[in-house]
Amino acid sequence: MSDNLESQVMLSITLPDGTIKLFPKGSTGLDIALSIGRRLADAALAVMIDGKAADLSMPIGMDCTLSIITFDSAEGHEVFWHSASHIMASAVEELFPGARFGAGPAVEQGFYYDIASSHRFNEDDLRSIEKKMLEIAGRDTPIVREEMTREAAIEFFKTVRRDPYKVEILEDTLKNVPTVSLYHEGGFTDLCTGPHLPSTSRLKAVRLFNISSSFWRGDSSRESMQRIYGIAFPSEKLLKEHLERLEEARKRDHRRLGQELKLFMLSPEIGSGLPVWLPKGAIIRQELETFLKDEQRRRGYLPVYTPHIGNIELYKRSGHYPYYSDSQFPPLTYHDEDGKQEQYLLKPMNCPHHHLIYSSEMRSYRDLPIRLTEFGTVYRHEQSGELNGLVRARGFTQDDSHIYCRPDQLVDEICNAIDLTQFVFRTLGFDAVETRLSMHDPENQTKYGGTPEVWEQAEKDVKEAADRMGIKYFIGIGEASFYGPKIDFIVRDALGRKWQLGTVQVDYVMPERFDLTYVGNDGQKHRPVVIHRAPFGSMERFIGVLIEHTAGNFPLWLAPVQAVVLPIAEDVHDYAAGVRNAMLAAGIRTELDLRSEKIGKKIRESELSKIPYMVVVGQKEEEKGAVSLRRHRKGDEGTLSIQDMIERLREEIDRKA
Repeated sequence: MSDNLESQVMLSITLPDGTIKLFPKGSTGLDIALSIGRRLADAALAVMIDGKAADLSMPIGMDCTLSIITFDSAEGHEVFWHSASHIMASAVEELFPGARFGAGPAVEQGFYYDIASSHRFNEDDLRSIEKKMLEIAGRDTPIVREEMTREAAIEFFKTVRRDPYKVEILEDTLKNVPTVSLYHEGGFTDLCTGPHLPSTSRLKAVRLFNISSSFWRGDSSRESMQRIYGIAFPSEKLLKEHLERLEEARKRDHRRLGQELKLFMLSPEIGSGLPVWLPKGAIIRQELETFLKDEQRRRGYLPVYTPHIGNIELYKRSGHYPYYSDSQFPPLTYHDEDGKQEQYLLKPMNCPHHHLIYSSEMRSYRDLPIRLTEFGTVYRHEQSGELNGLVRARGFTQDDSHIYCRPDQLVDEICNAIDLTQFVFRTLGFDAVETRLSMHDPENQTKYGGTPEVWEQAEKDVKEAADRMGIKYFIGIGEASFYGPKIDFIVRDALGRKWQLGTVQVDYVMPERFDLTYVGNDGQKHRPVVIHRAPFGSMERFIGVLIEHTAGNFPLWLAPVQAVVLPIAEDVHDYAAGVRNAMLAAGIRTELDLRSEKIGKKIRESELSKIPYMVVVGQKEEEKGAVSLRRHRKGDEGTLSIQDMIERLREEIDRKA
C-alpha cells in the first residue's frame, strides 16, 4: 500500500463487475490492481475513476466507481500513445538540442508531435529517434505529475524550460484556468492534463512512420513545424501484428486501388483535394445515389437542387460563416455593371439553402413533416497536409436531407432517420457499427447557438429516439454541432479501423435564425424542428472507405463491370458477342474480351481487375447454347444456359447481395 494511506477512513470502491470493496482513503489505482492480482497490476497503465481517466499513482479521496485501464482498451491505447509522444519528444530533445515542441496528442492509430527545429528530419533521423526512445524506456524513468498555479507554470516555461509555445498556451488557451499540471520524465517536462504511464519502461516497441509539415496551432500564418508520426506497443509481438495490418491496409489503400481500377483521379492541374470521377467510379457513385434516392422516395423525401455558391449574407445568417470561416475558401467579391458590390461564398453547407426553400411559402401543421433531400456538393479549404484522396477532400458531395417537423413528430422522425441509416450500412456490408450521441459541452456554452433550455430538450429527444430504437451508444461530450446534438454512426472496416460516416442531427437553432414557421391547428404560428440527416455523409469519403473495406471487390450490384465474356478462340467471337448483348439487354454491365490471348491469361487479368463474373465460351458452349461461369476469387461455377446465367446474376443484383 502507498505511504499516504489514511487507514482510519475507508472508501467504497465499485469495480466493473459491480463488486464493492473497501480500501483506505488515499489508496491508489495500483493498490487496487494489486489487491485483485499481480498480473492485472503489471498490465495496469492508468485508472478510470467515475468515468474519468487518471494516473495510476493518484490517491483516491472519495467513494467512486473504478476500473483499471490496460492496453487492451481504447483508453489504454490513448494513455500509452500519449506517453509515447512525450518519450519521443524527450528523445528528439536529447538528439537535437534546441528543438521546441507544440502539440503531441495520441490519435486513432498512434501519436504525433509537432516540432520546431532548424534541423530537417529525414528517414535516418527517425531510426535514430526510435533507438533513443528504446534507450529512454530502458532507463525505467518515472513519469511524474506535478500541479502548480498557472502563473508558476508560466514562470517555469519562461526560465527553466524556455518553451514559448507552452507559455502561449498558458497565457491564451488556459488564461482562465487557475491550476495546471506538468509531467516530468527525466530532464523532459511537458504541459499536459495526462494521464500517463507510470514509467518509460512500459514502452517495448516503437515505429516512427513519416514526417509532414504543420503550422503552430493549425494557423498557416504562424510558424511552420515538422510533425512526426509514430506508434508504440508494450511488446514486439504487438508491433509486428500492427505492421502486418498496415501492409494489408497499404494493399487496400483507396488511392492505390482507385488508380489501378480506374475509378477516380486527382490532378494538380484541377486542384488539390478536388477528385474527378472516371467512368467506372462514376458508375459506383451513380448506383449508390440511385439506391438511396429510391429508398428515400419510398419514405416520402422530396428532391431539390441548390447552387454551388451563395451570397455570403446567407451563411452569416446561418452562422456557418463565423463558425467555419477557418475552413472555407475566401469570399468571391463581385461588382455588377452599376458598381454594386456583392460577396459570394463557395457553398460550405446545403442546409441554409433548404431552409429558404421551406420558408418560400406558408406551411400548415398538416403539411409536416416535409423532407427535402439533395446530393449537394460543398467546399471546404482543408489544409494540404490533411488531404487524403477521397476521404479528406476540398470538394465533396453530401447526401443531405433536412426534415422539417412539429415537436410532437420529432422523435418518430429521428427514429425513421436512424432506421434508414442502419438500412444503408447493412446493405453495404458494414456490420460493426458504433453509435455516439454527440452532446454539447455545458462548460463552454459560447461554442453553441441557442439557449441551455433548447439544448436540454434537443438532447433529451435524441436520447429518447436512440433508446426507442434499441441501439447501443456512448456519449461524446463536446462533439455536438454548433446548432444541435448529433447521432454519429462510426463503422469498423474489414481491418477494424473506425470511420465516422452517417449522422442524424437535431436543430432547434436554425428555425429561429431563419424565422421558420408553420400555422398550427390553433391558427397561430409555431416553430418547426429541423433534423439534418446524411446516411453516407460525404459520398467521396463513403466510397473511399468502401473501397478499402472491400479491397475493391465490390458486390455485384455495385461493380462497375459486373461480368466479362471471354471467348476461348476467334471462331466463337460472334457467339460471345451475342452472349454479351443478351446480358446488356438484361441490364448487366458486361464487357467482351476479343484479344488474341490464351484463356488462362484473360482469366488472370479479369481476376486482377476484380470483375465479379467471367463468362467463358468455346465451341462446346456454343453448341449447347450455354456458358461456363466463373466467380471472382471462387473459380468455376459450372455450365449454365444463357438464360439461367442471366437470371442468376440478375437475382444477385436485385437483392443487392
